[in-house]
Amino acid sequence: MPDGSLYDVPIIAIALHRAKEYADEFSSVEVSLHEDTLPLFENNPYQIQDWAAGNMNWSDVAEQAKRITRPKSRLDFQEGWVNGEKKVV
Repeated sequence: MPDGSLYDVPIIAIALHRAKEYADEFSSVEVSLHEDTLPLFENNPYQIQDWAAGNMNWSDVAEQAKRITRPKSRLDFQEGWVNGEKKVV
């Protein structure tokens, strides 16, 4: 985040968001997840960051995000989510 704090966001939260978006092209969210989204994310981890920043808001993951470092100042979660540095681990 802009203030230097770090958050862990489960990849499954991002994957489920994407799978729901493409569920109409498959028979269900589960099929979309297992046949499309998870293979895409496994083969190209950049796609995780790209989907999250380009298609999701902080509010989509805020409940599942776990802060791993304390903020130094008040922060704008939406700005950090869209433009903050991301790393797939």
